[in-house]
Amino acid sequence: MHQRKFIFSLLIFFTGLASADEVQVAVAANFAAPMQVIAAAFEQDTGHKAQLAFGSSGKFYAQIKNGAPFQVLLSADDKIPTQLEREGLAVPGTHFTYAIGQLALWSAQKNVVDGKGEILQAGHFTHLAIANPKLAPYGAAAIEVLKNLGLLSALQTKFVQGENIAQTHQFIASGNAELGFVALSQVMKDGKLRGGSAWVVPGNLHAPIRQDAVILTSGKGNPAAAALMNFLKSAKAKGIIRAYGYDF
Repeated sequence: MHQRKFIFSLLIFFTGLASADEVQVAVAANFAAPMQVIAAAFEQDTGHKAQLAFGSSGKFYAQIKNGAPFQVLLSADDKIPTQLEREGLAVPGTHFTYAIGQLALWSAQKNVVDGKGEILQAGHFTHLAIANPKLAPYGAAAIEVLKNLGLLSALQTKFVQGENIAQTHQFIASGNAELGFVALSQVMKDGKLRGGSAWVVPGNLHAPIRQDAVILTSGKGNPAAAALMNFLKSAKAKGIIRAYGYDF
């Protein structure tokens, strides 16, 4: 009897393994921290595994057009997934907004950035880090903020440009720039600032940063790709996303 139960348990185990699939996911750099938590929860709940790559949305777009084997894209904007659908590189009707990003002006040092961002007007700093606005939606949003504040011309000479928002964050964290524009998710966890000082940029200073996910054509028919998209809409995933400073 015990042997039969053991064999039955093995059959269930291996059946579960056989039904588990893997999905290759290109993830916008700003979403790295929450996505790693989500991927772990996704695997635990579904058995499927998400292999993650992080980078700028613009770079991912170019790589996908050149045949990169990603199956799902989590972009930092809503334009690239729509464009990929138009070009026949994504499955029509699969894209949706998984998060609305928030921009923050951040310094790794305490008491540098004030709660109203008035340090930008004062200009008492040498370097301002910003992500490449041509590749990174958060960089484009930062440029829009500076234009709306009438400060773009005055501060352009202080720019230290990161290829993506992750590199931009690193410039500030390492002290190579006293402050800069980052995704709030990079400096917040569980609703609290991890360190340093920050100004959460009001949403009326830039267009909403709608971050869309889409299944790419190479992911069509992959159960793990479809399962991941569903999981991103779940209450569990939304709780993780909100804890890192995103909205919906």
